[in-house]
Amino acid sequence: MWNQSDQETKRSSPLRPRTRNELVGEFSMKRLTSRPSGHWCWTFGLAFAFLGFSACRKSTPVDEVSIGESGVALQAREVPAIELAWPQWRGPDMDGRAGDATPPTTWDQSTNIAWQADIPGRGHSSPIVIGDQVVLGTADDAKQQQMLVSYDLGSGQEKWRRVIHEGNFPSAREVHHKATNANGTPASDGRLIVTAFLNQERIFVTAVDLNGEVVWQTDVGAFASKFGYAPSPVLYQSFVILAADSFGGGYLVALDLETGEIAWRRSRGDASSYSSPMIASVGGMDQLLISGGDRVASYDPATGEPRWESSAIAEATCGTIVTSGDRIFASGGYPDKQTACFSATGEELWSDRTALYEPSMVTNGTSLFGVTDNGVAMCWSNEDGRVQWKERLGSNFSGSPVLAGGNVYVSDLSGNHYVFSASGDDYQLISKNRLGSDCYASPAVLADSLLLRIGFGEGGSRKERLVKITQRP
Repeated sequence: MWNQSDQETKRSSPLRPRTRNELVGEFSMKRLTSRPSGHWCWTFGLAFAFLGFSACRKSTPVDEVSIGESGVALQAREVPAIELAWPQWRGPDMDGRAGDATPPTTWDQSTNIAWQADIPGRGHSSPIVIGDQVVLGTADDAKQQQMLVSYDLGSGQEKWRRVIHEGNFPSAREVHHKATNANGTPASDGRLIVTAFLNQERIFVTAVDLNGEVVWQTDVGAFASKFGYAPSPVLYQSFVILAADSFGGGYLVALDLETGEIAWRRSRGDASSYSSPMIASVGGMDQLLISGGDRVASYDPATGEPRWESSAIAEATCGTIVTSGDRIFASGGYPDKQTACFSATGEELWSDRTALYEPSMVTNGTSLFGVTDNGVAMCWSNEDGRVQWKERLGSNFSGSPVLAGGNVYVSDLSGNHYVFSASGDDYQLISKNRLGSDCYASPAVLADSLLLRIGFGEGGSRKERLVKITQRP
């Protein structure tokens, strides 16, 4: 269980974000030399990458900030004026569950396709849905541009495109070959859209309005990149919270959604990890939960103060925690492998040596579902961790599953899209659909539709498209 260690030096820090006027000139910055893209997590057969790494470790000490020091108070969030069907990574509750949605279970290039839209550049950012628009992050390596792009939900027509950064990308050796420079998924409260990018060796959080105009941008801290930056922001009342775990000095940080001011920043040690935090009410209190750094940890999302830690999982993880009732589920990673269940206070209730490294899991309340990176679909009992079934699907997986209409939807890296029953009895394949060449991102789910970011083609001819899948007459 938790044993807090204070390894970082608390220092004063400039908290004020840059305003719209101060940012006007920053979106036509000089271009630098382009470089090959890569992916935010890696296949850890390359364990030798750790050898000799300590000789070139870059220290980026964390300036911790408390709520008392910042003076930024948490406020209740106003009810949005527009529908937020899928407003952030893994949906409204960041758990991959889509309520009563019943999207199609079969599709291909000529079946149940409402529209397809070209995506500039490359990214693993999943789409979000805000009212009548679909928004995602992407990066054009040739132009060295990191951007947000909005599409019309009904037609797929591009509504706007906002370049957030131009130039100053990480070097090729600082991003894994499978990674991209736009891995995190944006988040929206219905008024602003917030995204985070690694640029200039730092993490910048940027908010734009629903027309793509920049409202504020804040440099939240340095980031020593080992294989790139992956986490997505999560919204909590008037705060936007994100993680930046790196070998130089990792941290969690919360910003005021309206102004971009830093409310709190909490050091998390010096392990490079890639998981997004999530927030759930567990044990009668809101808990900010994250894995990585050889632990599962809980924080108070209002203040950043630690609640508990449990030694578990692995140094590096990518998946996002999921919860059900008062149970917390996590999986990963490298170099250790573990899937485990914890109580609301961090007690380990059961453990399995199976690891889902890149994909997250999803639960229907009684069973826990996931697909390993090398293509084995798994189902555990939430209660005791008993493996209820497992089935080899083949190929490799990076994207995370979603649960909709009593089915699990998940895509592999070879253009196959699986739908199987969310049943604890046995593996029941509903359909195996073929579209595109790969799918690194995770679906957004609407009442009767899916939105998928899919790669088409190979090598230099590969292009990405946003595809809306809807039941057609």
